[in-house]
Amino acid sequence: MITDVLRRLEIDDVPVATPTGRLVGASGLLLESAGCPLYTGQRCQIETMDGGWLDAQVVGFRDKLSFLMPFKKPVGLTTGARVLPVQDKLDLMIGPSWLGRMVNGLGEPIDGLGRLGGEHPLDPHPPRVHPLKKKRVSEPLDVGVRAINGMLTLGKGQRVGLMAGSGVGKSVLLGTITRQTAVDVVVVGLIGERGREVREFVELSLGEEGLKKAVVVIAPADESPLMRLMATELCHSIAAHFRDQGKDVLLLVDSLTRYAMARREVALALGEPPATRGYPPSVFSLLPQLVESAGNGENPQGSMSAIYTVLAEGDDQQDPVVDTARAILDGHIVLTRELAERGHYPAIDIAASISRCMALVVDKAHLNAARMVKEMASRHAQVRDLIPLGAYVAGADPQTDHAVSLYPDIEAYLRQGVAEAAPMAQCVARIQELAA
Repeated sequence: MITDVLRRLEIDDVPVATPTGRLVGASGLLLESAGCPLYTGQRCQIETMDGGWLDAQVVGFRDKLSFLMPFKKPVGLTTGARVLPVQDKLDLMIGPSWLGRMVNGLGEPIDGLGRLGGEHPLDPHPPRVHPLKKKRVSEPLDVGVRAINGMLTLGKGQRVGLMAGSGVGKSVLLGTITRQTAVDVVVVGLIGERGREVREFVELSLGEEGLKKAVVVIAPADESPLMRLMATELCHSIAAHFRDQGKDVLLLVDSLTRYAMARREVALALGEPPATRGYPPSVFSLLPQLVESAGNGENPQGSMSAIYTVLAEGDDQQDPVVDTARAILDGHIVLTRELAERGHYPAIDIAASISRCMALVVDKAHLNAARMVKEMASRHAQVRDLIPLGAYVAGADPQTDHAVSLYPDIEAYLRQGVAEAAPMAQCVARIQELAA
């Protein structure tokens, strides 16, 4: 009798029918499905011509049509192909075994080192922290770069942007910061960049020792926009997990602009009208949601600092993504082509850069010294073009004369080799000597 009851219970658990949709349209990366109700964010599988399955996700709907976007290039699709919703939620599990590994936007390992294990479930969507419960930014973050440590000091939990045009050293500076920063965990998101740079960054910028404490999330330029979006959000979730475990975490995203471009591709495919320079309005509302998931959490023992590279197209610092990032981040570090062309690396324009948390994490003497050196650099910039022409005459303004005589030492301080270390204590001592 008991056996019969158990058999009936097992039979009742078997679904009578599997809900199945049909592919009715494909335009670029946007696919249309009908015949099965789907919810936004749901994973689906689409049957291909050779009998395989293509993974996709629901990104919108209109009337009885559901809009899907594949994770990979849609090849071999036919009209009427079956669309199967994935009912079981695929939970990612994370733990210390993720350190030293490289994954894609789905959290799948791509380094050939086997499966990933873990003890804690990981939500691929970044968690939100109540603003009144966030730990304050109160400690300096040593990034090992003199120009930043001395003139633009960052704090643990601060979010800052590296803003520059193409080819002026954003990725190189990011690599230097990766190697030199004193943190427990580094989470790197390589989003929409050239595939060639991935291996270079891992082997040259991180190195074997740096990789041991790092998690690298990779979605190069040839990935679908959906994968680039998911990779960006996943690296925020990974960093937030280790932060909440009481670790000091550094999140590096290269680049925030590629994330915005991926958002633009998805929004335009769904029919949203373009606004500022082709970017739909939703892009500028979603950027703050992503950035606000970074920073400190409720755990007083952990911190999460974030550095985003932001591409200024055509060296335009008023580019809409640059302007938006400048408004929502806790500071910006501007790299200029003029300095790079003079062989000044890192090409940080200290006059155009600012750290909004510097006053919270340094003492008054350091802050005053940095302001004085910045003023001297600004005074020198006003007469720089006159000096080679012989049009500058000393004696008219003692402060400008002092700036001109001091600038070679300031420039030597701001220059730094790729492999050169610059601890915080040395940076502060030297900046105070320059300001004396």
